Amino acid sequence: MSTQGLSLEQSPPLVVPLRFFLTGPLFGLLAAAAIAWGGADAFGSRWAPSILAATHLVTLGFLTMVMSGALLQVLPVIVGAAVPRPRLTAAAVHLPLAAGTLALAVGLGIGAPGLLQLGLALLAAALGVLLASASYALWRAPADNAVVTAMRLALAALLATSLLGLTLAAALARGWALPLVVLTDLHLQWGLIGWVGLLVAGVAIHVVPMFQTTPGYPVNLMRWMARLTFAALSLITVAAVAAPDGAIHDWTRIGLAVMAAAFASVTLYLQSRRRRRQPDATLTLWRTGMASLLAAVAVWAAGRLLPDCAQAPVHGLVLGILMVSGFAVSVVNGMLYKIAPFLAWLAMQNAAHGLALPPNVKRILPDPWMQRQARLHLLALALLLGAAIWPQALVYPAAAAYAASSAFLWRNIAHVYRVHRRFVHTLNDAMAAQ
Repeated sequence: MSTQGLSLEQSPPLVVPLRFFLTGPLFGLLAAAAIAWGGADAFGSRWAPSILAATHLVTLGFLTMVMSGALLQVLPVIVGAAVPRPRLTAAAVHLPLAAGTLALAVGLGIGAPGLLQLGLALLAAALGVLLASASYALWRAPADNAVVTAMRLALAALLATSLLGLTLAAALARGWALPLVVLTDLHLQWGLIGWVGLLVAGVAIHVVPMFQTTPGYPVNLMRWMARLTFAALSLITVAAVAAPDGAIHDWTRIGLAVMAAAFASVTLYLQSRRRRRQPDATLTLWRTGMASLLAAVAVWAAGRLLPDCAQAPVHGLVLGILMVSGFAVSVVNGMLYKIAPFLAWLAMQNAAHGLALPPNVKRILPDPWMQRQARLHLLALALLLGAAIWPQALVYPAAAAYAASSAFLWRNIAHVYRVHRRFVHTLNDAMAAQ
């Protein structure tokens, strides 16, 4: 593993990203509970209250939670631009994000306008702080490369996602007459393709070659793909209002699908050429994410070619499961398994000041534990896809498998923290005894 090009001396305290990493899997458990609460009805439509609650528990509670922690860590280390007052910024994002996600999900699940409005205010505060602090850091970045470009556009996409989401929540809470289906589709596209997709692509440029020992991404291609993806999402947004049935709208969405498939294909090709041949949990999860992204493009294309297929409720459910749990959750889960142990090792090394050697990264979090959780995640993904087709038989096994995967992930990340804490306590005791 090469750390060349990293500004390790600017790394924030471990507690800054770790509080987000430990909270995310807990929202996965709540999402599983929401699915079980809805039962077979949860998979009757993508508009079912329980599936709306579960979706936001995953997209906000897990994905945005973990990605916020990663962003606060990545900006100073990879980009070289530190977020001002990282401990205070982390607290100002973490607490309202967690509380707002919970209020929003319960409000959607039981149809409570008051909770929707409370969630609205808390999420606006959390995401406002995140956007302001991360944007300040990024625009002061010493370099202007493909990583910086992708992250800047990801933040702009998060702003669009947030504004659309806040508009939808306000419309539901106050009964505004708005085109909810159109706004929801735009909200999903900006969130999953813009915010999640662009941030994953930006981090992947550095993280995949570093941790998976692959050749580097073609950086000029990645820079232009990020710009074209953002431009396509912007054009789709304008066309959805001005000409939803026009050729520009259709061709732009096709271009977006082609770019998503291209990113997945390039990543899989680079991973096939990795120097370390032994597979690990991160590789399994990333390959699952890329395969799910390709499958989502195929399912979307099938809906375009067969309009009757697109009208079936199962089409939207399968597409959503592939994009959220298959692509986004798999990739973020895989990132956690490399980033969290590495950050703990770095924090222990900095604390030791050369007086003691921290444990090897592989000993901080044993690979068999990660492999078992990765297999649980694959089982949960398969059962979720099956439940979209046979909800009566598979909804509860799917919820149970997703809960088990989330609990195992939390246990693994908590173990990383325990190793770090035990090392620091032992070090302090040794220094006090001298």
